[in-house]
Amino acid sequence: MTEDEFDAFYTAAFPRLTGQLSAFTGDHGEAQDVVQEAFVRAWDRRRNFLADEAPEAWIRTVAMRLAVSRWRRARRWLELVRRTPPPEFTPGPGPERTALVAALRQLPKAQRMAIVLHHLCDLSVEQVASETGAPVGTVKARLSRGRAALAKQLAVDGVDAGDAVGAGKAVDTAGGAVREEDGRVG
Repeated sequence: MTEDEFDAFYTAAFPRLTGQLSAFTGDHGEAQDVVQEAFVRAWDRRRNFLADEAPEAWIRTVAMRLAVSRWRRARRWLELVRRTPPPEFTPGPGPERTALVAALRQLPKAQRMAIVLHHLCDLSVEQVASETGAPVGTVKARLSRGRAALAKQLAVDGVDAGDAVGAGKAVDTAGGAVREEDGRVG
């Protein structure tokens, strides 16, 4: 079958096959999808697809098999969903995290970015500098100022800033700076 013959066959057979598959599936959109997929598969075989070998019957058979296959997949998915119960409870963020996010929102954007990248994303000062395009000294200053502001804000909110910032960090509330456990100022 040539391309022109296939196009003519498609134009004549598509509406008829869609109507037949629509009755089979009960869903006109689904019928269009499976008939279209059957025609795509027939297109790859169009050179061997002779008109006297009932090409419409072949496409109808392929489309019906596709529809049944989709039903089976949908049924398996539904059975899987029914067997897997939803989680009973998904906890929300704790009070420390909520306070930290609120305190971070009050920081200037540059300080907030430095704090998040360094303390929450575990990037080194050099990596933060590279990612933000700021000099290393500027990043260190932003971290220091941001930590001091966070410590003050979290102290006002009554949250232990060490818990809020994360494991391995502690707040020196007297100096207002966050220090890592090994004593280095990050």
